[in-house]
Amino acid sequence: MAELATIARPYAEALYKASLQDLVNVSVWVDELAAVAANAQLQQFADSPKVTSAQVFDLIASVAKSTLNDHAKNFLRTVIENGRLSVLPEIAVQFRALKNASSGSSDAVVYSAFPIDSAALAQVAATLETKFGRKLNVSVELQPELIGGIRVVVGDEVLDTSVKARLEQMKVALTA
Repeated sequence: MAELATIARPYAEALYKASLQDLVNVSVWVDELAAVAANAQLQQFADSPKVTSAQVFDLIASVAKSTLNDHAKNFLRTVIENGRLSVLPEIAVQFRALKNASSGSSDAVVYSAFPIDSAALAQVAATLETKFGRKLNVSVELQPELIGGIRVVVGDEVLDTSVKARLEQMKVALTA
């Protein structure tokens, strides 16, 4: 994994420096391209010696949900021509880290057993920002196995208030 991070770092830093004026839009298309590039079938197609980089570019551009601007197209061509398509998800991760570091924020993933409406999510986000002491970019993922409550991951910190975690704590206490 360290090798991927080492390869991705110069691309992420160059993209960050080139897009300081438009970090929000760039982060949207970088995340989208990373999700497309993470597809195993696309990787297999791109690795085929019979496929040209132009064909790979055309395929990814046609699969992308949003229309790619010239900046995105140039970045994607550079990544493909240098044989770094498999590194694109790591480039997106490092780009997001640079963007967050410059704004003093962090990504937070809230895992919930049930969908959370926008009002409740705003309240949870405000509480979490107070607890963690920084601005958070909150996203929600459903995990029905939590039974109830939420589990929050911010970087390497975890706050688990789920029913599943409480049941596990009770199990440990009873068997100890």
